[in-house]
Amino acid sequence: MFAVWFISTAVTKLFSSLFVVSAAVCVAGYQLPKNEILELRLPLKLLADENKGLCAERDFKVVHGGFADGPVRCLRHVPGTRCAVTTDGLSSNLQLWDLGGDDSDVIRRTGSIEGSGSQSQQRCRLAARLRSQPEVLHGAQSSDVRLTLLSSGQTLYQLATDSADPLTSLQFLSDHVFLAGCCNGNVYVADTRSSAAPQLSPPPPASSGQSVLWWTDASAGPTSCRLVRLSSSGQAVLSDLRIPGAAVHQAQLDVQTRCCGPDDVRVSWAPVLDNCVSVSGFGGAVQIYDTSAWRAEPREAQPLFEHRGHMVLSQQSDDAVPVSVTSHVWHPERPRTLLSAASDGSIHVWDWVDQSAASS
Repeated sequence: MFAVWFISTAVTKLFSSLFVVSAAVCVAGYQLPKNEILELRLPLKLLADENKGLCAERDFKVVHGGFADGPVRCLRHVPGTRCAVTTDGLSSNLQLWDLGGDDSDVIRRTGSIEGSGSQSQQRCRLAARLRSQPEVLHGAQSSDVRLTLLSSGQTLYQLATDSADPLTSLQFLSDHVFLAGCCNGNVYVADTRSSAAPQLSPPPPASSGQSVLWWTDASAGPTSCRLVRLSSSGQAVLSDLRIPGAAVHQAQLDVQTRCCGPDDVRVSWAPVLDNCVSVSGFGGAVQIYDTSAWRAEPREAQPLFEHRGHMVLSQQSDDAVPVSVTSHVWHPERPRTLLSAASDGSIHVWDWVDQSAASS
């Protein structure tokens, strides 16, 4: 069984959402009225551990494919299965998909689940888990987050809050605990086994003193749960959800601040490397930062590495809107491999090198 990793984007030309297994990537579009959902095998040259020079294949190859009758705004894989869940951005309903197998090259829709029925204009966020039966966590704002059993559509849990904060992220921290990150910087941590109110972690003061949007990602370990929050002004704040009141480390990232929407920016912990986070959405680059150098007082931080390939290879005309990275994700097994997508429809798989370590 492949390990699965995801990327959700807002690519304006072709693809809106992707998730990746260790040897393949699934992509889907959001243009009306019909869109492809494709599973593409990653270039064999990238996957070769030895004798890369003898492997000539450098391109993606279609493995499975199908069509969606509408846009695909968010795409999530159900761990341990060949199933996926999508949302179309037009309602809170979920669409269920069979990704095909060795006996079929067709990706087909197998059903749907009615959502909360809310008329929120925010995009629904998704997180999936596999227990005895597949379950999905979904919601567009904090007041309508719920856990649903995919086989029946039964609601197993609903987040106990009256606040209707638009969400920027949903993720499981363990089998039972999940995190809901909000645009205003609030972070809710809840246990699906308990009816108690969720733990609320309010946002840090914005360094600019102005109203900002916040994006979050968490990395849970045996003794800590590291949370990184990134604002639209480039302020990054690091804390530990398991130690309330613990010292907070901060940094001012070297990004081109611009007018951002909730779906524009992504910040992500490296799953294998210690203390590394990646950032995209402020322009045409993906940046890698070392959080071990951050301190209590915010200081300017320079990236360890910057992938600028989307800007360099873009074929847009000089008077077109500059290309921007719409999303990215780390490979779960290869420590320095990432996949990124951009507003011109390009998808890159790339490795990076710590230039400061290489020069020392």
